[in-house]
Amino acid sequence: MLKEMGRTSQAVLVILYGFMTVKAFEMEIIPANRIVKQVGETLRLTCNTTGCASPSFSWRTQMDNPLGGTVNNYRMYSTLTMNPVSTVNSHDYLCTVFCGEKEKKEKSVKVEIYSFPRDPVIEISPSSAAAEPVTVTCKILDVYPSHYLEVLLKKGDHVLHEKNFYEDESTNTENKTVTYSFNPTAEDIGKEITCVAKLPIPNMDFEPKERVTSEKLTANFGPQNTVITASPGNWPMEGDTLNLTCVTESNPPAQIVWTKHLADESIQLLTKNNVLSIPDARFSDSGLYTCEVTNVVTNKTEKATVDIVIRGAPDITKLSIEPSTTVREGENVSILCSAEGNPSPRIILRRKSDGADTGPYSEGRILLPSVTFLNGGDYECVAENEFGKSRSEITLNVEYGPKNTMISVIPATAVKEGETVIMKCTSSGNPAPVISWKKKKTTGEPEKIYTDAILTIKNIKSQDLGLYKCEAYNRFGKEEKDVKLLVQEGKLFLLALFLIKQMQNLCPSKKASTAAPTRQVLSEGVRATWRSRYFKGLGTYSDGDYQF
Repeated sequence: MLKEMGRTSQAVLVILYGFMTVKAFEMEIIPANRIVKQVGETLRLTCNTTGCASPSFSWRTQMDNPLGGTVNNYRMYSTLTMNPVSTVNSHDYLCTVFCGEKEKKEKSVKVEIYSFPRDPVIEISPSSAAAEPVTVTCKILDVYPSHYLEVLLKKGDHVLHEKNFYEDESTNTENKTVTYSFNPTAEDIGKEITCVAKLPIPNMDFEPKERVTSEKLTANFGPQNTVITASPGNWPMEGDTLNLTCVTESNPPAQIVWTKHLADESIQLLTKNNVLSIPDARFSDSGLYTCEVTNVVTNKTEKATVDIVIRGAPDITKLSIEPSTTVREGENVSILCSAEGNPSPRIILRRKSDGADTGPYSEGRILLPSVTFLNGGDYECVAENEFGKSRSEITLNVEYGPKNTMISVIPATAVKEGETVIMKCTSSGNPAPVISWKKKKTTGEPEKIYTDAILTIKNIKSQDLGLYKCEAYNRFGKEEKDVKLLVQEGKLFLLALFLIKQMQNLCPSKKASTAAPTRQVLSEGVRATWRSRYFKGLGTYSDGDYQF
């Protein structure tokens, strides 16, 4: 009996457990809550049931719009697949499950759709000239819903333009465009132009809600505002390094050409760099410089000029003698001196030998008509201004024939037998004259006896008496000078000189009357007497006026 009771209790427990494990009829939608999807993605809704052996499923939208998807029913669940999701899927979806004829359950899920798939696209149409504006276009493609779209255009950190589309009533994805134009400056080139697009849909959780695109500004303009800077300035000192810098505003960068205006009004091409460097500047570097800049894209050209004046102490640029530094006496001679400097220098020409100024001459030129040997020598040109002075020398060589020929006799022209006589002949000339000596023979013809300026006769004898001639010559001529050499015997010579002097006093000289004969000849008797008394052994004496 007890065994039967035990079996009965176990059966009851099994039945009770069976009732306890039977589930009630339930359903759910997966995903269960609010769903956010972007256009183009895939969404699958699953409707599950429990506690019903043979459920049936039905899908619909709350407003009975088309499902916009595909339904697949299985034994215990059903799926609604939307691939791809589009704006038509933005609804509340309801899944209804029937279990038999009496039981039904229904649940819904909200599906929200947006489209913000890519970053904005920026287009910048560059200007063709400085005066024309740059146009920036920002495109936001396939956006939904567009009435939440906000767009900012920025240049660097500065906001150029803002736009929203609150008044749009979009039902599908749209492409939105924002355009803005402005005149760029040189400082704008290279700055970032940024388009910021925002889609702040309230209570919708998705990322990103902001998309950004940037592009550098490359507007074409210029050249404009072209200027030249000079270092160390427009008035540098001679010897300075002069740098001329050409600065312009241009995009693309302008081509630069430097030129200089020359004195003959021609143009000298210098360089094609933006910096023109002149090391060790000279006075000749003074002048008008031009920087010409060209933008080959805008086809515009602009010029800037600067006048450079080099200052400093004078430089003598020319010191010359015309027709030559070596001339013949009697020619016309010009001495030319020119100098450069800033301020303009004062020029003085002078001959160094006497220190006399033959200037100043503003044009630095003096004339020596019919030049003489006295004009020869070293000439000095001095140029001076407030920064200093410069000097240069040149030599004028005047060639001429012998002049001022002279004879000196040591100890005298009358000497005793046995003494030594030194006769020296000097003469000026250019080239230096060649000196030669001649002695008059008894026949009256001169005989060349020596070539040198100094003629020395040692142990002089009576036969050395006579007329000596010094001849000085060069290629431009010759000049002669005579000397009479007398030889005495003791004191008789002094007496002879005394008597000759007395005769000069008694008899008039040929120089006193042009009608007188060239030589005063004493009577033969007087001469014979004087010769026998006073001039015995002395030979014939003549002083040009009297003869014994």
